[in-house]
Amino acid sequence: MNRFQRSWLLLKTSLSVIGHNKELVIFPLVSFVCTAVIILFFLAPSVLRPTGHAYTSAEHWQAISHSLFTNAGNNGNQTGFTPAAVAYLAFLYVLAMFIATFCNVAFYHEILGALNGEPVSIGRGLKFAGTRLGPILMWTLFAGVVGLIIKTIEQRFSLVGRIIARLLGTVWSVAAVFVIPVIVRQEGANPVAALQKSAGILRRTWGEALIGYAGLSFVNLVLFLGSIASLVMTIVFASMVHLYFIVPLAVAGWLLGMFVWGYVSNVASHVYRGALYMYAAEGTVPQPYTAEILNLAWKYRK
Repeated sequence: MNRFQRSWLLLKTSLSVIGHNKELVIFPLVSFVCTAVIILFFLAPSVLRPTGHAYTSAEHWQAISHSLFTNAGNNGNQTGFTPAAVAYLAFLYVLAMFIATFCNVAFYHEILGALNGEPVSIGRGLKFAGTRLGPILMWTLFAGVVGLIIKTIEQRFSLVGRIIARLLGTVWSVAAVFVIPVIVRQEGANPVAALQKSAGILRRTWGEALIGYAGLSFVNLVLFLGSIASLVMTIVFASMVHLYFIVPLAVAGWLLGMFVWGYVSNVASHVYRGALYMYAAEGTVPQPYTAEILNLAWKYRK
């Protein structure tokens, strides 16, 4: 079986899980809406506070800008955030990460349930995440500190810093790939223990796991290139027959299709990750996957 066939088989299997549990598609949307609403709720007091000017006027936004930024340097030509603004933005950053992690815990609880043949429930997932507030908060703070360290290295050490930061970022992303399922399965797991558990799973399956994740990206790349070719052919044909109104319709349809496919394939990748976690960490083969299909993604090493 070549790379594309393997990738397509994995993707089809993951999509079939979504087809039988359509509520899974709603979770990322719920996460986005909750994050946006809560961030706007906390952001509103700072940007909508009275300044003596109309909210739609440029003077209002200039006053808000002056309250958030301060000039520094000998000539006052260097601009930076005020200490209060830095603290406020840090709070919003941590809050956004916490909400995203909370929703991901709810999401993976339902993914693992669906792979066990249980019906999916958004309310049940969110209720379960409420029982993991401590681990979610600890992981949010831990991941936020690690991200800040990587970002600082990237900014402080020029080209070398960017290279080191990218390497560290890649290692971090790979090591933490199963942290959310670990938080779901293990009550009271602290962030270091969760990261060690996630990395331990990968140490047993290192090479083939990375090939599996690249596989889903590969089939998406092939489909993307195919859609680009179809769009170009449609535009050329419309130009040849002088039906120019087709061009904006084709472009709009392509953009909409790419958005929908990107959204669904992202959900499929999470389902795939949940299946791999159950296979590697718990030794179970979730339906509708088979051991043969999952072995296409990685091979378990003692």
